[in-house]
Amino acid sequence: MTKESLLDRASKLIDRNTTLFWFRRDLRLHDNAGLYHALKENKDVLCLFIFDTTILDRLEDKKDKRVEFIHESLALIQQQLIAQGSSLLVLHGNPVEIYKALQPKAVYTNHDYEPYAKTRDENVKQILESNGASFHTFKDQVIFEKDEVLKDDSKPYTVFTPYSKKWKALLTNKNYQSYANEDHFNSLKKTEPLPLPSLNDIGFESTGASFPDRKIKLSIIEKYDQLRNFPGVEGTSRLSVHLRFGTVSIRQLVTVALKKNEVWLNELIWREFYHMILWHFPQVVTQSFKPAYDAIEWRNNEKEFKAWCEGNTGYPIVDAGMRELNATGYMHNRVRMIVASFLTKHLLIDWRWGEAYFAQKLLDFDLAANNGGWQWAAGSGCDAAPYFRVFNPQLQTEKFDHDFVYIKRWVPEFQTPAYAKPIVDHTLARDRVLQAYKVALG
Repeated sequence: MTKESLLDRASKLIDRNTTLFWFRRDLRLHDNAGLYHALKENKDVLCLFIFDTTILDRLEDKKDKRVEFIHESLALIQQQLIAQGSSLLVLHGNPVEIYKALQPKAVYTNHDYEPYAKTRDENVKQILESNGASFHTFKDQVIFEKDEVLKDDSKPYTVFTPYSKKWKALLTNKNYQSYANEDHFNSLKKTEPLPLPSLNDIGFESTGASFPDRKIKLSIIEKYDQLRNFPGVEGTSRLSVHLRFGTVSIRQLVTVALKKNEVWLNELIWREFYHMILWHFPQVVTQSFKPAYDAIEWRNNEKEFKAWCEGNTGYPIVDAGMRELNATGYMHNRVRMIVASFLTKHLLIDWRWGEAYFAQKLLDFDLAANNGGWQWAAGSGCDAAPYFRVFNPQLQTEKFDHDFVYIKRWVPEFQTPAYAKPIVDHTLARDRVLQAYKVALG
């Protein structure tokens, strides 16, 4: 079925009695705040997902693992809705234009905090209200948002530790209580199953990728504080992609973290800290959080950047991380810090170059966290590593991959004549970057 005919069919299906629930970063029926309110407050609720061409058209690689992950998640939702006698409506196009063609009673959805999403939602709201429909949004992807965790002077925190202490002090059972959506499934609109567009229909191809299990592995979370820094072992939850696209609920994860591991809870709070920073300081998308760091004179050597991207720097732990990223869309968090430090400090390449490459490749790409992590590594962010901290890749390897388990997995030619020579000397690179930062920062 073509995009046009499906939209035409949708416009006939959606009448003034129909309420739409619009999935975005919340691809699950269980414990979904916006869906709960839609079902509880309305009848004839039809679930909708839009493959947003404003976002998809920017993706150069048409074998994008994230698009395939979304497609697989939608297929599961479709099965669950069909079992309830309903269906998922999946459209492809510009959301603003699509809503001009629809005449629902109301649209419910969950908050999205990124700059593009805020503009899109405001435009959609205006269109709906001009047509006599209402637009309702709810907090779902974080525990605390916007102005909910502030300093005593009502200003946003810019340092993590006091933010996390206030976050924990404010937390009550109500903040992470699950929404019982299943109790209201009788409010779903009854309809024949609607066709789910294929990847080819939206201009993409299958990658054949296998994605991390949605399962919360308690045995790993219980030992997270002991094993999280060792990329050669299974020491992390691998739930980041599910948290990114909302196939698991943050409330469910916080419930587990409170019982099992405070260090893992702190990682969830770091995510909320960066979302808060993006909300209050949207300029960080293109600028350093600390403006003085925009005066750094980056070398931006394209040949060296290419070697970093391909995992051919001659620094084994860096190369292993980049090859893991290119092959799987994932990189261990400790290694993310090492490769980011290497790019910005050893090669003196603008953090924005690395951030953009991660944005292309990371399966769990999240603007707030990715930006926050890169600015942390470069020293330009809020509560960032000090500019004079330059990770030594050799020492990092000795501490966290002593037996080269991780390195040998991703760099099979390691310790053979075929392995690349280092593209930069560590001592010279450290002296160079310290001088460059001192000049820029006065």
